[in-house]
Amino acid sequence: MSELVVRSTQDARLNWNYESSDTRTGSLYQRAKQAQWSVDEIEWHLDVPFGAPLPDDSAFAMAGFAASPLAARGRPAWDEFRWELQAWMVSQFLHGEQAAMVVAARLVEIVSGLDSKLYAATQAVDEARHVEVFSRYLGEKIQRPYPISEPLELLLTDILEDNRWDVISLGMQIMVEALAMAAFRLAHSTFHDPLIKQITGLVARDEARHVSFGVLSLRGLYDEMTTRERTEREELVLESAALIRRRFLLSDIWERMEVPMTEGLDFAARNELMVAYRQAIFSRVGRALDQIGLMTPRVRDGLVRLDLIQFVEGRRGG
Repeated sequence: MSELVVRSTQDARLNWNYESSDTRTGSLYQRAKQAQWSVDEIEWHLDVPFGAPLPDDSAFAMAGFAASPLAARGRPAWDEFRWELQAWMVSQFLHGEQAAMVVAARLVEIVSGLDSKLYAATQAVDEARHVEVFSRYLGEKIQRPYPISEPLELLLTDILEDNRWDVISLGMQIMVEALAMAAFRLAHSTFHDPLIKQITGLVARDEARHVSFGVLSLRGLYDEMTTRERTEREELVLESAALIRRRFLLSDIWERMEVPMTEGLDFAARNELMVAYRQAIFSRVGRALDQIGLMTPRVRDGLVRLDLIQFVEGRRGG
């Protein structure tokens, strides 16, 4: 797997005022210290029967299978797809967590308040643990992990190339981390072995704090920006969302399963099951965008066009 090198320049800020001035972030820092866990505590002896037959999905999911390009291959192909989706998701978690570790380390440098620096340092430790746990799971339990998907690599490159702290935080802690948190919490219904469910349950608790830190850091900031500055952030959100949607068209999986690419992409783009899945994992991103004041009419309309949020009670909702 090739190395990704992203070049950027940034200022490092040191603050000689050591008095706590942000009680909410300080409280988050205390929670982070108390909630640390070790990768060695995981029940690594649990078996992962990758590729084994799986129980029936919901009627909704089975209807999706019947409409998919896999249907002609019979039920075993659906089980294969479900296992491959799990392997692909966990692989992308690993790649994203490494980038999150780099971002957290960068935030320690560039945020100005001591409370924020302390919290960002604990987040860097969290992300290092996530890299360790997902790397071990894939190395020990999955024979063929996936490389980073092209849309995710483009998204991470866009985030890491920027030197504005709010853009880095918006890209990683709102667009990437909130999405991952929702996916972790869906793991009990979408993943297929108790080991990965145990892992994602622990990681989800950490990610909830990371998203909270992003919301605390960014809330109210965009109200103070010029129209031009706010428009730039809206464009970043919509460009990131388009890459997220493209990522979840699952081209890597269709290629591995030797499904004609046009058929696989069309199914992922249009099928009701696949659209509902994308909307479910994007829901936490939408909520976070609303909390920080960036779910503007322009952003909302763009997300509706991308099928990432739906109309709710006559209005567009997240």
